[in-house]
Amino acid sequence: MSVETAPVQGVTLYSHADDFRSHWLRFVLAEKQIKYHLIVVDEENEDLASLNPYNQLPMLIENDLKLFNSTIISEYVDDRYRQNKLYADAPASRAEQRQYIWRFEQDWFKLADIMLRHPDSLDPKAKLHAQKQLRDTLISLTPLFQHYPYFMSESFTILDCMLAPIFIRLKQMGIVLPVQQCRPILLYCQRIFSRPAFIKSLTFEEQNRYRELLANP
Repeated sequence: MSVETAPVQGVTLYSHADDFRSHWLRFVLAEKQIKYHLIVVDEENEDLASLNPYNQLPMLIENDLKLFNSTIISEYVDDRYRQNKLYADAPASRAEQRQYIWRFEQDWFKLADIMLRHPDSLDPKAKLHAQKQLRDTLISLTPLFQHYPYFMSESFTILDCMLAPIFIRLKQMGIVLPVQQCRPILLYCQRIFSRPAFIKSLTFEEQNRYRELLANP
């Protein structure tokens, strides 16, 4: 669907068919049970430029509001729609969540961008370096997933919405975690991937690509 023909009322999300940032926002919307209109487009879509100066995805539109940064969108959605809260209300806890989000964006997301780059622009040496860096980081951080059912928490939060789209793409990035050493992470993935909202957040392309993981998380 063209941007120009998109609905002007309610929530509309412009999303890539298989991208972890777009998936993060679709997961948020599904967890909060928000009805929205999904428009799957490519970042090269010329119509996006009329609404988004960076021509990037995901992008959320609600009435006259246009947002095109994943972190800003996720926090807006959680503040705007209070059901099934994902961000903490307490200032200290919320600041800690924001700090984790910033760290994931600066470290894990940038590495994922390198590994998931289109083959035409992929740098093999950079990919190998990124694979080792993310794999070693996850192995070293395995204890963080050992004592709680969710990331550093007894309850599901925005951090889980952010991590799940990365974890389900590990195989696509060429990363295989050692089973015994990373068992807490693998069990975490099993819990998250089986959530109804996670299943609902997947596009048709993602359902096909990650079918094996969804059947045997």
